Amino acid sequence: MASVSVVGLGPAGLDRTSQEARTILEDPDVKVILRTERHPAARELAALRDVEFCDELYNSAAEIEHVYRAIAQRVLAAAAIGPVAYAVPGSPGLGERSVALLVEGAAEAALPLELIEGESFLSLAMHRAGVDALARGLQVLDAHGLPEPLLLHLPTLIGHVDRTTIAADLALALSKTLLPATPITVMQRLGSPDEAVRTIDLGELATTAVDERTTLFLDPPAVGWPGLVQTNLLLRAECPWDRVQTHHSLVEHLIEESYELVEALAGLSTDAPAGDPDFAAYAHVEEELGDLLLQVVFHATLANEAVGLSTEEVAEGIRRKLVDRHPHVFGDVDAPDADHVRRNWDAAKQVEKGRHSILDGVPKAMPALSRSAKLQRRAAGVGFDWPDVTGAVAKVAEEARELAEISDDPGRVVHETGDLLFSLVNVARHLDVDPELALKMASDRFEARFREMEAEGPLAGLSLTELDQRWERAKGSTG
Repeated sequence: MASVSVVGLGPAGLDRTSQEARTILEDPDVKVILRTERHPAARELAALRDVEFCDELYNSAAEIEHVYRAIAQRVLAAAAIGPVAYAVPGSPGLGERSVALLVEGAAEAALPLELIEGESFLSLAMHRAGVDALARGLQVLDAHGLPEPLLLHLPTLIGHVDRTTIAADLALALSKTLLPATPITVMQRLGSPDEAVRTIDLGELATTAVDERTTLFLDPPAVGWPGLVQTNLLLRAECPWDRVQTHHSLVEHLIEESYELVEALAGLSTDAPAGDPDFAAYAHVEEELGDLLLQVVFHATLANEAVGLSTEEVAEGIRRKLVDRHPHVFGDVDAPDADHVRRNWDAAKQVEKGRHSILDGVPKAMPALSRSAKLQRRAAGVGFDWPDVTGAVAKVAEEARELAEISDDPGRVVHETGDLLFSLVNVARHLDVDPELALKMASDRFEARFREMEAEGPLAGLSLTELDQRWERAKGSTG
């Protein structure tokens, strides 16, 4: 009768393979297919009887997923002829993609399939690492597919560290948040007579010898996002300055850090992140992003004290909002370009917040240039806009003429100056330029050039011609 038995070989030799599994594997009437020869029990079994390995598939497939699918198809094809035992290292229920595909295929073919568990490397690794997963928690990761973000707030086991290139990639990923001296426990060939367990520094990982049965363990202090949240909670409890802060007392810091981030972003090229990256500029951006993130976490910490609002709830709230506001990604709404996305977003907000005007919700406290751009984008979302930048440019010329005509009327000068600035913002919007950032960059250029003029000597007493000459020289030297 056609059937498949999926068997776990355990972590080492056949002496650690269950008797139930060995009975099936040693049955001469059962065809045995092993995922890989590179395992002690697999080699021992091959010395006892005829078996078929799948190692050659790893060299012929373009992607690892194709390998696993090819293995599943091979096993199913053999099972159509007679009983088959498919054996994998460790336990079939842990880290075995080929088994998951085989289970799906057997169900579709109405083929009987039995899973026979084996001893997993996980229990041995936890024992060697001395970690109680229930008491402290534990995360288990695959070195071939690390999650993003990589959160290191729990004791962590990382399996499948089977090649030096994988170890090097893993070292790079861990070094983004961990110090080079962070201890890493390297566990190899667990359960075998030549088992090896040693501790190295993270800085040594990239050059450490590994093999197919290498597992890493690390138990660093909380770093990254969890570490930031925990550090802020500790400071709130123990730092005299942090203890006395309120939402209102932190507002000035929130605004200041926002502007400092804007300044750092202005240091990037206008097409960033496209083009060659400026690593020094991005280092500044990284620092300012962190300063602003602290303000967000601090306000969430205070909100947690007041109403039990956790940082996770804040993060989940914006995640759900992103899903709801992007039906073209998470649903079946069509949005072929950025303008459609923006209109869908504004429409969703309109309904969600019960707004009566498309302009509701634009904060009056925003910087004037940014607020005018946002108001214009809202209006453009319902079609109230120039078809292209030509009309917006013509409007600037019109407003400039009107301002010139009433320059002797102080009452209207402010009004017409505002209209001219508003029109310039419209031009910037059509050109996809942030007017706030553009004006800031222009101010920075002016400041640099003026300081260059001052560096030549005192400016007072110079004629306009002499000042213009200095200005041109300053332009040439500052760009």
